[in-house]
Amino acid sequence: MSLHCDARALLSGWTPPSARDAELRERFLAHLDTHPTGMTRDCLPDHLTAGTIVLTPAADAVLLNHHRKAGGWFAFGGHCEPGDTTVAGVALREAHEESGLTALDFDPVPLDLDEHAVEFCSPGTTVHHLDVRFVATAERDAAHAVSEESLDVRWWPVDALPEVYPDMRRLIGDAVARLTQ
Repeated sequence: MSLHCDARALLSGWTPPSARDAELRERFLAHLDTHPTGMTRDCLPDHLTAGTIVLTPAADAVLLNHHRKAGGWFAFGGHCEPGDTTVAGVALREAHEESGLTALDFDPVPLDLDEHAVEFCSPGTTVHHLDVRFVATAERDAAHAVSEESLDVRWWPVDALPEVYPDMRRLIGDAVARLTQ
């Protein structure tokens, strides 16, 4: 099965947790139906990406990266690469690469979807990442590292976050809710 087919099957079979996610799922599926290359960064101005929010098993702390190009604190994630076969695999690979963590307890069921403009992705073009986001846990004392894409990677108490975008705050809250229900 191709990555494109996996994305279509994953999104089609997923039960969105909110009306917002249901609308985004329809947007993402329409994108995939229209663009056979919709999973690649070459598909402009929009393409699917995948990410992972990493919490402690107790859901009391979140591991974030201070993204070098975006200039803020974010979850881990990024583009699909040649050789990727599943959307969940993209999210997990990105989490490993950007966090330096080797052991993650990864949930392959999407947490939520997000569409956001990325000015630095393709100079001169406003690109939209159609992001499928997952949740994983790791022990707080697990060794993590800063990647080339980040200025810093660190654990933050979920009740004492750094300045983050409102959507990142919502994503963290949704991940905590999933782990504590």
